[in-house]
Amino acid sequence: MARKFSKVKLSRKLGIALTDKAVRIMEKRPSKPGQHGGGRRKQLSEYGKQLLEKQRLKCQYNLKERQLKKYAAMASKVGGNTPLQLIRVLETRLDCVIYRAGFAPTIYAARQMVVHGHITVDGKKVDKPSFLVSSSNTVGVKESSKQLATVLTAQEKLVLVPYIELDRAELTAKITKEPSRDEVPVI
Repeated sequence: MARKFSKVKLSRKLGIALTDKAVRIMEKRPSKPGQHGGGRRKQLSEYGKQLLEKQRLKCQYNLKERQLKKYAAMASKVGGNTPLQLIRVLETRLDCVIYRAGFAPTIYAARQMVVHGHITVDGKKVDKPSFLVSSSNTVGVKESSKQLATVLTAQEKLVLVPYIELDRAELTAKITKEPSRDEVPVI
């Protein structure tokens, strides 16, 4: 059975802030969580570093192990630089597009918005966060959901990414090009 951590504990464990609350807490307590978290950190092996990076990627995109394996296989089939192709595939997931467009404050909230039916793709409701958005698709917020407090607060804190075209009046977004690695705000 998988252990569940709060987002703040997980953020402290991985060393990156996953939510706004985690940013505040990590400023006060930068050490790892738990009784022995404040002690000396041991040196990580090469495998340990790779595992930590994989865990960070999974948490930043809110993925399970099986999903990440599936996307890694897709990226290796495309050819070229596999890690770059993996990031490009992950950035086209519907929940990630919603988060990057500023319709949700976190990737976790974006997933919940999709599952609860607040999001449309080309005018049709889509409730699968793993839906891969193409450049021809227009992603938007349902008319009845445009006044949700989550959407309004997320729009205030929006940081635009250059590969998503956003219409703030209509609350629609469209992927304009494939993102390069420097444009993707992933640690």
